[in-house]
Amino acid sequence: MIEDLLRNNLAWAATRTRLDPEYFRRLSAQQSPEYLWIGCSDSRVPANEVVGLQPGELFVHRNVANLAPAQDMNLLAVLQFALESLKVRHIIVCGHYGCGGVRAVLDGQRHGVLDHWMQRVQRLCEDHATDLEAIHDAETRVNFICEKNVLAQVRALSRNPFVTDAWRRGQVLSIHGWIYSIRDGLVRDLETTVSSPAEAASLTAPPALVPRTRRAKPPRPRPREVP
Repeated sequence: MIEDLLRNNLAWAATRTRLDPEYFRRLSAQQSPEYLWIGCSDSRVPANEVVGLQPGELFVHRNVANLAPAQDMNLLAVLQFALESLKVRHIIVCGHYGCGGVRAVLDGQRHGVLDHWMQRVQRLCEDHATDLEAIHDAETRVNFICEKNVLAQVRALSRNPFVTDAWRRGQVLSIHGWIYSIRDGLVRDLETTVSSPAEAASLTAPPALVPRTRRAKPPRPRPREVP
């Protein structure tokens, strides 16, 4: 099977060269993408193809459940390089419905190292326990947390020192929260774009001002269809 991949590579390179003799020469030049994509490792979500961009036009970082923890050195290296060397103008956090990492948190089973990586999502589920109790369909519960997880990562990135330093330098930078549906191939904008420290403050201030024990309970939502 590995040999098949090598043969596929030869065929792909030959086809590219036949269709565009200058393709690899252009590609070998310095990359200058305007976008950093932080997505899930799921093999069904090919970042470039989802948004119709060519190699070199999208700088990509992927991990289980598209997390952006400030303690992850891999993420920090990607983020610093993207902002300080590539000067990207947009960071896109793109989750997807039916995420296996989120599903693992909600199934209540042990999954080894994954349990440690997904602790942030576990806390997110605890914060939204009332909402989850009102959703009886298991798939809808997963998708609800998939959306909330994307929004949480946008908030986390808006507080990341590399991001705040970029804004302080006057760098044009926006952070976007998207979610992708494998069922129809469409990306949904979750309408949580942050483009300045002021917008980041308005996004993060309310939870910090209200102690968890005194927060009003949100209304119980009606179960919704799985996207």
